[in-house]
Amino acid sequence: QVQLVESGGGLVQAGGSLRLSCAASGRSYFMGWFRQAPGKEREFVAAISWTGSSTVYADSSRFTISRDNVKNTVYLQMNSLKPEDTAVYYCAAAQNVGGKYDHDERYDYWGQGTQVTVSS
Repeated sequence: QVQLVESGGGLVQAGGSLRLSCAASGRSYFMGWFRQAPGKEREFVAAISWTGSSTVYADSSRFTISRDNVKNTVYLQMNSLKPEDTAVYYCAAAQNVGGKYDHDERYDYWGQGTQVTVSS
């Protein structure tokens, strides 16, 4: 069983930055970040391979995903935040996404989420 614990969310003004962290127990997995805004479906944000050599993004211009396998932690650096980035952000771990990194049903484990609120 893998446990994922997110942290780093909070309230920030538009244009600001936040770094989310996801601490994982157990072995390394393919990791992803998703978000869900009120009244909307959960959507893909970014993902990273277990070695960290491959990353994919929904929006690479403002967000950067990285990982530290010594600390078993995945990060999401978010810059130039906009009010529309307001959502609960979840990290997730997958044993095998089969190339469908943006499909939440491919992920086996989920954290509890951390709220990000961007004020205008």
